[in-house]
Amino acid sequence: MGRAAGASHAHWSSPRTAALAKKALSIRPRQVTGADARPRPGPLSGGRQGASRPGQTGAIDWLATLLRGRPQRASDLLRKPRSQRPSELWVLVVDASASTRRHGALSQAKGLLGTVLQQAYQQRVRLAVLHATGMQAQWHFQGQKSSAAMLAWLNELGAGGGTPLIDGLVQTGQWLAQRQRSKPAEQQRVLVITDGRLREWPALAPMACPTVLVDIESGPIRLGRARLLAEQLGADYRHIERL
Repeated sequence: MGRAAGASHAHWSSPRTAALAKKALSIRPRQVTGADARPRPGPLSGGRQGASRPGQTGAIDWLATLLRGRPQRASDLLRKPRSQRPSELWVLVVDASASTRRHGALSQAKGLLGTVLQQAYQQRVRLAVLHATGMQAQWHFQGQKSSAAMLAWLNELGAGGGTPLIDGLVQTGQWLAQRQRSKPAEQQRVLVITDGRLREWPALAPMACPTVLVDIESGPIRLGRARLLAEQLGADYRHIERL
């Protein structure tokens, strides 16, 4: 990505939003069976997909570290493998319905998303972005690297229309199932950003990979439905104010 794109990334970067992004992506696996356990199917060590163990002097892999819980000591920090590591995909599901305009909720979400895009660029992570607004949820990107086009989408992101979030979540589950069949070794994570202001929805199947739901509902009167949605998805729940 060129110099202009890098400058756009810097526009969204700040210590506060960087901390938000790290915590938003701190997905704790529900079942860990060993030091080399992974939250996705595939080779656990060695082979063509990566080094058999992390390097001892490489850069800190914050996402992998936080997946195991909050680090308490230096020995808890995981380093990036010296050889090629497995490919990684972050799926961003963004609720931009009219209700997210209230009390600056979408503005906070855009700050968080900007930092996620920057971290994905730095870590060479692929991204899929689904935008839930208007009448139907739509994919804007499906497995591309972070780019100036994604930053342009984020800069133009606005709220309005209905709340096709449930349609978006169903689409995400179906797309991930196909992706996992074609790329079984890929490490996948889902980040859902929503205010949870839905009247009702059918039962949802849990996502097939580690998932975090960030609740952006704000203001004095809150429905608190995003937490219930997170439970159905099998997602870790975070409120953006407490990250």
